[in-house]
Amino acid sequence: MNSSTVSAEIGLRLVVPQQTIVPLVASFYYSSKDPYAIRIAFHVGLDEPVEWTFARDLLANGIKGRDGLGDVTIWPGLATGTSADMTLHIELSSPFGEAHFEAPIPEVSDFLRRTYQVAPLGEETRFIDFDTALTDFLSQP
Repeated sequence: MNSSTVSAEIGLRLVVPQQTIVPLVASFYYSSKDPYAIRIAFHVGLDEPVEWTFARDLLANGIKGRDGLGDVTIWPGLATGTSADMTLHIELSSPFGEAHFEAPIPEVSDFLRRTYQVAPLGEETRFIDFDTALTDFLSQP
């Protein structure tokens, strides 16, 4: 891995109906090539992980309070079934279904901190190659 990427393996909990908890691992990825985005690969027992990409700001704002509309909503709160553990709730919805994950806030915060070392908040545009992006966009059928 070079200094323009950040990754972390974070243990999550999938909350399923009847409040059953299923532990799993997710891979969090960040690259300065797409400085506004976070990609999470959820390893849910399929041959290939289920991947979601969403705004880095959404993840950061969700640690402080509820954020997100539509497909991704993130908020801090207590872990399901506990009275003491603060956790980050990540709720995903698609035409194929919905999923509710719980992640440890300290590990997610550490991952975010490392992404800001690669591309500081407010300086993301320095990492975008606008000429290449425009050429790619214009060359699409």
